[in-house]
Amino acid sequence: MTSQITAPPQLFTRSDLVILGGAAVAVVLAGVTRFVPTGAVLPFLCSAVAVTLLASLVGRSVEQLGDRFGPGATGVLQSALGNLPELFIALFALKAGLVKVVQAALIGSILANLLLVLGLCFLVGGLKHGTQRLDSERARSIIVLMVLSVAAMVVPSLAFYVHTPAEPHENTLSILVSVVLLVIFVVTLPASLRRGSTPAEPTAEMHQEAPRWPVWLAVGLLALAAALAAFVSDWFVIALEPAMSALHISEAFAGLVVVAIAGNAIENVVGIQLAAAGRSEYAFSVVVNSPMQIALVLAPLLVILSQVFGFATLTLVFPPMLVVAVVIAVILAAFITFDGESTWAEGATLIGLYVVIAASFWWG
Repeated sequence: MTSQITAPPQLFTRSDLVILGGAAVAVVLAGVTRFVPTGAVLPFLCSAVAVTLLASLVGRSVEQLGDRFGPGATGVLQSALGNLPELFIALFALKAGLVKVVQAALIGSILANLLLVLGLCFLVGGLKHGTQRLDSERARSIIVLMVLSVAAMVVPSLAFYVHTPAEPHENTLSILVSVVLLVIFVVTLPASLRRGSTPAEPTAEMHQEAPRWPVWLAVGLLALAAALAAFVSDWFVIALEPAMSALHISEAFAGLVVVAIAGNAIENVVGIQLAAAGRSEYAFSVVVNSPMQIALVLAPLLVILSQVFGFATLTLVFPPMLVVAVVIAVILAAFITFDGESTWAEGATLIGLYVVIAASFWWG
């Protein structure tokens, strides 16, 4: 009788090595182009790629933490750390006085997730697996909280543009709304952290590869990626203005498209991978949780930090076109969710709408 020996799991897969190696090379190139004269566009491209790959490394590190902290806590951790690159970029942009870029990036992140990334998830998943179901109670709960969060975030804009008595007090109102949104986040956090509070999935969607990295390695790479993201985000913002001038890109388009997509690399990659694997409910949760975190945490936190650090003042009064665009995106996401299913054609339409909205901001 022969005994069967099981080989130990491989520590690093090919995709792990691609992300690690790519991030290392991109950070070095971003540093070289930052301090060595190489024109206006190359430093911007190198730092943008570096931010994107560092965001992917953050996502991979959180993924390798697996279920050790509970699925709910892991989901919250992934959402929070996934927005770190965007937080750093926004803070450095406010320090540089680029308020319009930050406002466009906040709304652009919501649009990118609800239109572009969700559309890609529906398109890829639909072409591969056919009509996908989104009829779980958990999915509806997520979309409802996201709709309410975004609605609260745009109230100061509505108060300003309809000329209510609150119009001259946009700064005070923005701070008040920011505090309320952060309180809502804190109040809803225990439910998210509770074990078993992840999106309800069919049995086929519950299968997940066991973590290959030990805790010390996952935490170490997570801390390293977050620290490097802070430096690279500064280089990214420094290179942003010269690149906008050289490429004739408006501040609105740069924030809405370039900064938003670079800062949301985790949701872009993870959501599409999950949809391709047939895990439609989980993919939807990952994608929609990001704009909810932006409305509940990132935007209000930036409003308060801009005051604390003495940077250019950020308020929640967004340009009218941004408000209209985000309302359209939220309404469409809600309709698709409560409809209970998605198709590749809906995905293609969402992507098309994102392209149309992005193009409308090319000139400013």
